[in-house]
Amino acid sequence: MKRAVCSGSFDPVTMGHLDVFERASTMFDELIICVFRNVEKRGFFPVEQRVQLIEEAVAHLPNVRVMAFDSLITDFMAAQDAKIIVRGVRSVKDLEYEENEAYMIKHLNPEIDTVFLLTRPDLSYVSSSGVREVFRFGGSINGLVPACVEQAMLDRKKADGERK
Repeated sequence: MKRAVCSGSFDPVTMGHLDVFERASTMFDELIICVFRNVEKRGFFPVEQRVQLIEEAVAHLPNVRVMAFDSLITDFMAAQDAKIIVRGVRSVKDLEYEENEAYMIKHLNPEIDTVFLLTRPDLSYVSSSGVREVFRFGGSINGLVPACVEQAMLDRKKADGERK
C-alpha cells in the first residue's frame, strides 16, 4: 500500500491546501493529513478544531484521514508506515524552504522521499497567514478557505465580540 503524509499547521486550512489534498489523494492508496501541534505558538484555532475542520473539508475523499502530531515528522511517518511526504509549493521561496526540509527529513530517515506539488496558479497567493490577516481586518475570505472554515472563523469572531 502506498501511504503518504501531508503535514503542516493548517491554521486555517485553505483552498490551496485542499487542492493539494485532493490531488495527492489520487496518487496514493492512503493520504494522512497530519496537523502539527506547535507548542511555541498559540494558533488561531486549537489543533483539535483544525483536525475537525480538515476532516469536514476532506469528507469527500474516502482515502484521506486526519491526525494531530507533536513529534518529529519522521517518527510520525514511521508509526504510520509511510515513506512519502507530500508538500505543496506556491513559489520559488516555498521551494527553497521545502527543499531544506526535505534534505533534513532524508538525513533523519533515508527511506522517506518528498513529493512536491505545485499550487494551482489561481491559488498561489493564498496562505494561512494571509487569510488570518484579511479576516482580522474585516476583509472577505470567501473562496480562500472551505465553507466550514469560513463559518468557524465567523463564529469565533462573533464569540470574541460577545466576550468583550
